Amino acid sequence: MAEPGWTDLALTSGIAQILLEALGYDANVDQLSIPIIYEAMRSSDMDAFLGYWDPAMVQYYKSYKEDGSVVTVAQNLEGAKFTWAVPSYVYDAGVHDFADLAKYEKEFDAKLYGLSPGSNEIMISARDSDAFGLQDWEVVESSEQGMLAQVERFVKKEDWIAFLAWAPHPMNSKIDLKYLTGGDDFYGPNFGGATVHTQMRKDYMAECPNVGKFLSQLEFTIEMENVGMGYILEDGMSATEAALKVIKADPAMIAPWLDGVSALDGAPALERAEAGLGL
Repeated sequence: MAEPGWTDLALTSGIAQILLEALGYDANVDQLSIPIIYEAMRSSDMDAFLGYWDPAMVQYYKSYKEDGSVVTVAQNLEGAKFTWAVPSYVYDAGVHDFADLAKYEKEFDAKLYGLSPGSNEIMISARDSDAFGLQDWEVVESSEQGMLAQVERFVKKEDWIAFLAWAPHPMNSKIDLKYLTGGDDFYGPNFGGATVHTQMRKDYMAECPNVGKFLSQLEFTIEMENVGMGYILEDGMSATEAALKVIKADPAMIAPWLDGVSALDGAPALERAEAGLGL
């Protein structure tokens, strides 16, 4: 499996990883940029990706959907959102919409803060368009943790910053922020309102139907992910440590994921997972 360095996908991929390992499989999660994830699935070097945000990532997926090399097999989360945000004190000063940003170029130092290189094509497209007068602004690329640390530094001093924000994520409770309107043409309506989906390389379900069935039955919640992401970002846990803590807090969640699934040796999956994870 692969994930692009985003904490929500590190958590959900970690959940899949520890369950597969409990079932006897050798499961690995690699951190790659989104374009490389898709190319790796097209070339059969990667099997699955739990983080297709629709509609925010439609343009990334378009060519792979058209040639059939990557298939979407299930929705694993609803109620997500993904667009630009500002601290509440900036919002209260009059920045409510993408179109408001250019009026305050000096206050923002003509910068937009995004994620790692390869993850900001939508932000760059919006910047480069004629829609908002931001063509001369810089998109500052950084890791998720680096971007959020920068946001927290700005907020502490009440400096102005516009950045990529999303839910689920602990930032929504840790930072007093407001999502901006106006980005529908780029991120979709309802503040980039999204569903998240599980995708696989085209032949994987046929080649490994047992794991394919398990991955296609994974479903998460915003609340679960907010809590688990907090374990990673605030408590310093690894993705697999956070995944195990989330599962142990509500062991019943794994039963529908493992319905009709077997361990690698053919044993009942639920029984083997409960034993392997100490539930």
